[in-house]
Amino acid sequence: MKVVQPMNLSAFIRSHMDEILTEWTAFAKKAEPIEGAMSDLALADHAQQILSAIALDIETHQSQQQQYEKSQGGEDDTSDEETAAAIHGRLRQASNFSLLQLSAEFRALRATVLRLWLPMVAQMSETTIYDMVRFNEAIDQALAESIVTYSARADRTRDLFLAVLGHDLRAPLATISLVGEILMRTAVPPEKLASYGEKAKRNAAMMSTMVTDLIGYARSQMGAAMPTTLAPVDLRAVCDAAVADARAMYPASVIVFRPSGALTGSFDGVRLQQLVTNLLINAAQYSVKHGEVVLEATGLDDSIALKVSNFGPVIPKESLETIFQALVQLDGDADQDQRPKTSLGLGLFIAQEITAAHHGKIAVTSSAGEGTVFSVCLPRNPA
Repeated sequence: MKVVQPMNLSAFIRSHMDEILTEWTAFAKKAEPIEGAMSDLALADHAQQILSAIALDIETHQSQQQQYEKSQGGEDDTSDEETAAAIHGRLRQASNFSLLQLSAEFRALRATVLRLWLPMVAQMSETTIYDMVRFNEAIDQALAESIVTYSARADRTRDLFLAVLGHDLRAPLATISLVGEILMRTAVPPEKLASYGEKAKRNAAMMSTMVTDLIGYARSQMGAAMPTTLAPVDLRAVCDAAVADARAMYPASVIVFRPSGALTGSFDGVRLQQLVTNLLINAAQYSVKHGEVVLEATGLDDSIALKVSNFGPVIPKESLETIFQALVQLDGDADQDQRPKTSLGLGLFIAQEITAAHHGKIAVTSSAGEGTVFSVCLPRNPA
């Protein structure tokens, strides 16, 4: 009777690659930050290369010293080429996955491979145990490489954010300080008092917007959802207040509000004012000079639709895919450099969080013919 040798683990990984990748993608889809936002190809990015590298590692001879160094987190620095696992970690951070979600992916990959392979092993042997040890070593090494690049990119993002925060708060703070000095040192003509007061108020509003967005971002990073208190609200009044806030910050912009239909529902009025204000500020900041920013609020049967549109630089497709992520900033035109900016890269992230807290949906389109349009759909009575 011919004895059938069990398939070794590296050969199994190569021959069952599609089956393993299917399960990897299914798990990643459950873990992704925004359900349905990434394609299967994006979710499985570099997974095949990671598995191929693991299979090759299992087959590669390893001395006891090399095994010890690997167990201590040592890496092979002989190649300047970035590994697939390292690239995967960097891209997962860019896609807003948490470090816990990244680790869970590798845990699921380990469990999937062993669950599919072990039923094919009729009897445990030294070879089987050796394959399992080498496989676990390779998975741990790949996870370590992913965490290193994930953390490095997160550190760079945080440092950039702190630099931008300091820079963007400095300008309005300096303006308010200058107004204070003028009022203290000189006899200001009565007709100029209103102008100075308006300038101080506008810059204070800019700082207030930044701080409010910063608080919301900090809460989200600590795992807390955007706090909301639902009550009967008339969105017409909310939009009027948001338009007034945006006009105070961008007095040179033409901001038009077009309401229609019944605009009442169960909402958090304060949060929705923050949402609409952020969308209007973003539109005014990136609009062409003297161009209109249009806010439309339309009452539907069971929901209310909000649209904020403007004409400015067309947003590239790759930027549209990341525009709602925290700390993402778009480049504006050189002609707009003198206009006030709140460029922390948090406004649209906060808008998305507030929309999600109301069980609504937010989307964006951008083209030369239609301009850039942010659309929000809010159920009148969120569950």
